[in-house]
Amino acid sequence: MYKPDSVWTWAFILITFIQAAIVLAFEGYVFAIFEESLTARSRAVSATSTQAYTRTIPTFLTLFIFGLLYQLVLVWDALRMKNTIQVIGLCSYNVGLLIYAGVQIDQIKTATGMLSDTSTIPDIWDDLAPFLKAIPGVIALGLVLMTGVAWKLYDEFAWTIYKNISADLKMKRRYLTFQIYIALLKFDFFFFLGFTIQFVVVVVEVADPEFGLTLAAIPITVAILVMAGFWTRRENKWGMAFIIFLYFCAVAYFIFKLVRMYNGPKVTNYIPVRKSLTIFAVITVILIIITIINAIVCTQNFDTGLKRYIEHRKLESEDEKSYMTEMPNLSHGPAPSRMMID
Repeated sequence: MYKPDSVWTWAFILITFIQAAIVLAFEGYVFAIFEESLTARSRAVSATSTQAYTRTIPTFLTLFIFGLLYQLVLVWDALRMKNTIQVIGLCSYNVGLLIYAGVQIDQIKTATGMLSDTSTIPDIWDDLAPFLKAIPGVIALGLVLMTGVAWKLYDEFAWTIYKNISADLKMKRRYLTFQIYIALLKFDFFFFLGFTIQFVVVVVEVADPEFGLTLAAIPITVAILVMAGFWTRRENKWGMAFIIFLYFCAVAYFIFKLVRMYNGPKVTNYIPVRKSLTIFAVITVILIIITIINAIVCTQNFDTGLKRYIEHRKLESEDEKSYMTEMPNLSHGPAPSRMMID
């Protein structure tokens, strides 16, 4: 079990943990005020005329819970693996959370205004606004602190690499591409799931066939991402070709959803969460395109000796055996149990 072993690794974990605790506390307060304002009568009204708007706040809370907890898991994983690429990616991930926090202010204001105008709930915006506006500030502060600590971690991990690793430049570049690809798969998962949660909870009805199809896509997507990583490590070209084809299908799916949000008979269904859905869809499309490019480059790197570097990247320490995402020296054969500087 990994435990932080330096000031900067502890700092990175504590920053993300404190950020998550504060944001979730604020989101929980907003949710509690909203639920308290919904009476039995207003729930009955909302079940027919303004149902989508009553789901907006619970959906945002659910996404923030998942997003922040998932971030903590990725932080632990990045530090355990001493993966500088993933650490940098986590700072970008925080930018995404910051944008989402800003968008939710406008969407919750619209939702509470609509519900207040229809007498579904009393006017509670003044109670919610200070906490909703504070959330982007907390995340922005967390982003600044995370970026500063990430710079220190880059130096710290570079020293670890220097002590334990020696490899040719071309192989390091191939391994860097592999690292980026695996990190992209982890972030792809969050943004796809974030889009799906909003779509299922707010937009479609349970009786709609699209509801079941969208839910079925979640385990299929998880399986695709797992197999993408597996086939990359095994250097299976046919498997990678199939995965890249599915990536293009995913791009087409999200573009179709984007067009549908602004054109067609179901435009009104998307209005309560259209801004956030648009952001998630655009970010996901961009990430998938970058993933496709990296997948192609990774496939081109097959059969060049990278596979044995990946399979022999286990490093042994005094306290535990762990897997690093940095590349060991195999220039003189398989890696020994403890590697020394050449």
